[in-house]
Amino acid sequence: MLIEVLKSKIHKVTVTGANLNYIGSISIDEDLMDASNIVENEKVQVLNLNNGERLETYVIKGERGSGEIGMNGPAARKVVIGDVVLIMSFAIIDSSEARSFKPTIIFPDTRTNKLI
Repeated sequence: MLIEVLKSKIHKVTVTGANLNYIGSISIDEDLMDASNIVENEKVQVLNLNNGERLETYVIKGERGSGEIGMNGPAARKVVIGDVVLIMSFAIIDSSEARSFKPTIIFPDTRTNKLI
């Protein structure tokens, strides 16, 4: 049997940009992508701690080392710059593998979005 499990999580980062006129997605500092094992074009869920919004989108690379967390396209209406969000991705794996699988979870500095 296959089940869906948490694969990657960026816990508590601050939104640094919101561009309604971009074609869509979330841009994430490439350092955070690497550390959390999230890849470009991967589907993610974004949970906004400030207003309770939850949305799905895909990832594009943000400038490495910038701390960038940018909500683009329609998702930009779900955030305000300065909101704190969680970013999560999931994987479908065999239930026997899931018993020992460990997700990659990172806890950046919420003020700077940099790795601690």
